[in-house]
Amino acid sequence: MEISPKAEAAPAADPWPGYFGDRGHPGASRIGAGVEGVVYRLGDGKVAKVWTGRPPTELTRQVYADIARHRLPFATPEIFEVQEHEGIVVTYERELPGVPMRRDSAHADYERTLPVHHRNALLAVLRGLASVPGTDAMRQLTVQGDDRPLWQDHDRFQDALAALVVRAAARHGAALAGQVPNFGAGVERTLNALRSLPDAPVTAIHGDLVPPNIHTDAASRPVAVLDFGFYTTAGDPAFEAAVTAAVWDMYGPYAEENTAELTRFFAQELGYAPAALTVYQAVYALTTYDLFGMDDNDGHFRWCAEQLRRNTLFSAQVS
Repeated sequence: MEISPKAEAAPAADPWPGYFGDRGHPGASRIGAGVEGVVYRLGDGKVAKVWTGRPPTELTRQVYADIARHRLPFATPEIFEVQEHEGIVVTYERELPGVPMRRDSAHADYERTLPVHHRNALLAVLRGLASVPGTDAMRQLTVQGDDRPLWQDHDRFQDALAALVVRAAARHGAALAGQVPNFGAGVERTLNALRSLPDAPVTAIHGDLVPPNIHTDAASRPVAVLDFGFYTTAGDPAFEAAVTAAVWDMYGPYAEENTAELTRFFAQELGYAPAALTVYQAVYALTTYDLFGMDDNDGHFRWCAEQLRRNTLFSAQVS
């Protein structure tokens, strides 16, 4: 969830500061809110999250622990305790340092020239996460919108993703087909290309490295990565790079140019095959298109359709 670096005024009737005060945190203050819930600073390096969206599970807690045990150049979430109050889940977590790298592109236009310090910060995060081996707990996670662990019944990440594409296309693919020419042929090309990708290292995947989920310090160095869970899994680190290039600037006036530039940059700096990045970008659009809406009124749906129309796996002529 996106957390504002500045404290927000709590609603007059907000009961949670009193709740936390009764439990030994008299200075609790609301510091931000997002689609998943509301966050309160407790002091002593801790925050509490009051969940209104999909709450974390014990599996999530294990994934956080698996990542936190590695010496990364940035902090990651750590859940100390989980409580329930009147049916609402409350987690007590490590307070993460820094401020959001920048606002989401849905609320602020990005410039055409990508700042060097942003590119360097993204590289540091991608390299850091790629150094964390994938674990059994990561493999057991379910991608948002799906009904089973991503890796269930699969030994290869690419095969697990292919099965996810099939399930996602079966959910509401007709809606997407109305926006994407030659949709069926494009899906088949994506599946064939995906299954043909060579084996790759299996590392921790965040899956949603939009700018607000990366916190930086005054020198623009990444000091924290947060909001795991949307597409968190174990897999090919090239998938993380491909998705990051695509979601960094989703809605700005130069989104297409920035995505293309970051894709080339990551391929060159990290040694990933450009064709693999193209495949993974198509996969991301095919597996998240219906999570918030299923027509042109929803921004994410429109974005996924546009991603597929531009992707060479869909724009190629059908033989």
